[in-house]
Amino acid sequence: MEWRKLLATNSARLLNLGLRSATLGTRFLFIFFLAKYLDPASVGYYGIFTATVGYAVYFIGLDFYTYVSREILKTPTEQRGKLLKSQAALSGVLYVALLPVAIVLLAQAGWPGHLVWWFLPILVLEHFNQEISRLLIALSEQLTASIILFIRQGSWALAIIAFMVFYTNARSLGAVMALWAMAGVLAAGVAVWKLKRLKITGWDLSIDWVWLKKGIAVSTAFLLATLALRGIQTFDRYWLEALGGIELVGAYVLLLSVAGTLLTFLDAAVFSFAYPALIQHHYKGEHLVARKKVKLLLVQTLLMSVVFGVVSWLLLPYFLDWIANPVYQNHIHWYPWLLSAMTINALGLVPHFALYARGEDKPIIYSHVAGLLAFIGVTWAISGQYSALAVPIGLNVAFSFILFIKSISYWALIRKENNITPIVLQV
Repeated sequence: MEWRKLLATNSARLLNLGLRSATLGTRFLFIFFLAKYLDPASVGYYGIFTATVGYAVYFIGLDFYTYVSREILKTPTEQRGKLLKSQAALSGVLYVALLPVAIVLLAQAGWPGHLVWWFLPILVLEHFNQEISRLLIALSEQLTASIILFIRQGSWALAIIAFMVFYTNARSLGAVMALWAMAGVLAAGVAVWKLKRLKITGWDLSIDWVWLKKGIAVSTAFLLATLALRGIQTFDRYWLEALGGIELVGAYVLLLSVAGTLLTFLDAAVFSFAYPALIQHHYKGEHLVARKKVKLLLVQTLLMSVVFGVVSWLLLPYFLDWIANPVYQNHIHWYPWLLSAMTINALGLVPHFALYARGEDKPIIYSHVAGLLAFIGVTWAISGQYSALAVPIGLNVAFSFILFIKSISYWALIRKENNITPIVLQV
């Protein structure tokens, strides 16, 4: 029986990795086809649009999942429906309060008109699907979460690639947004179907406003940290546009998308399995086991980062030659800076998940705020000398601050518990 259980677990992990890899591969190809068939300005607007949607999701969701992910695991199954119903009620209130504000701000942003109209439906779909995916991961349903991820990120990207290749009329941001929205609707349908099959009960119980109030107090602190972290990778695009124009944003988005696939791959292969386990080990008091898993997490992150860095750097020139647009080729020197920033970001996630699993939220919050302040300060200080390159340099400084603060905090926590040098620093 043990070997059957092990086989099933490994098969699920491999399938999950396959789906995530398929999503990763599709998104990797998508950004290159987008750069091939659309002008750099359109690629730049796409990058600003996606970053803004991602940033707005956190205002709508209030980062409440950080609270729910820990609470749901220690709540009896018959009570979980009440928690999710309460979370849904909170989201409804936030939609009513914040969406009118978003409309007003977007009207002043200077975007092409059709992008403004696509913003709200895509925002709603992204928020719903993201929250359900996070819930499924917390409940160790990583495979279903990966299926939903592929539908909402990979399927439509694959479809638009085919359309752009064979139909010149599909080579527009409007077509991209339409397929994105259609995939979001399909992913939401699958998410609702899976949620019903989990047979979570307690939906008939009344909304727990006391629990919500407590959760808001916890998640609001996390929201500050998340907005600071996401702000780094949202403001960078707007700042770059101000320094060099929307075409440079297109080149930046292409190169950053390549470097950022490292985080997507690590999330699929490592992080999505590691942090639910770390949370459970913490609640069971299995701190030694958790520490060993953090050490393994660090080793895996380092190895994957090195392999990804070498392979992507060797292949990137060939992809840029295929696109054959000088805007992208002339800025390939940005890639080492962006790859370095994403690698530092990935390493920072190791102590991040270790701290998060133990409920040590303050170092996470402080590090993200410090990172944002470092990004703003450094980019502003050197933009006169380095112009647009100041943004990638600022990213490296910001993520280095975050990595340092989280690592020191985790080291101090382990030393306080055992009065020994933590395993994570012995690698």
